[in-house]
Amino acid sequence: MDTRTETNSSGSVADRLATVLADTYTLMLKTQGYHWNVTGPAFKGLHDLFGAQYQSLHLAADEVAERIRALGRKAPASWAAFAERATIAEDVGAETAEAMVGALAADHAALTRSARAAFETAEEAGDQVSADMMVGRITKHDKAAWMLRSSLG
Repeated sequence: MDTRTETNSSGSVADRLATVLADTYTLMLKTQGYHWNVTGPAFKGLHDLFGAQYQSLHLAADEVAERIRALGRKAPASWAAFAERATIAEDVGAETAEAMVGALAADHAALTRSARAAFETAEEAGDQVSADMMVGRITKHDKAAWMLRSSLG
């Protein structure tokens, strides 16, 4: 581990990563709920897309939490802790497939913003590992948002 990161800025990087983790977990739960509840003519395609996305989010949450731990901090691990930090809102009752897709596209864009803020903090701290991880997250969320927007036509 880069000791400069540990001694100077691990707390601020870990705090930004905790927001990314909270947003990731919130989006994972929302996406899984939509996977279960989507209906309509596009059911099969959206059910499969939502399934792949929530599984990817699950893996991402684990990776981000483990990075927080590598920085010597505790990863938030409760609904209350996630609700306190998340910038993404829980599902507010999207009923149509189109509303679900639109909500998820907007949420992936919001997660991109959280990851970009974490990237900037990590870069300022000289934490190349966290910065690189956030570049990967930004890439994945940009792609997910594009895929969702494309399914709207």
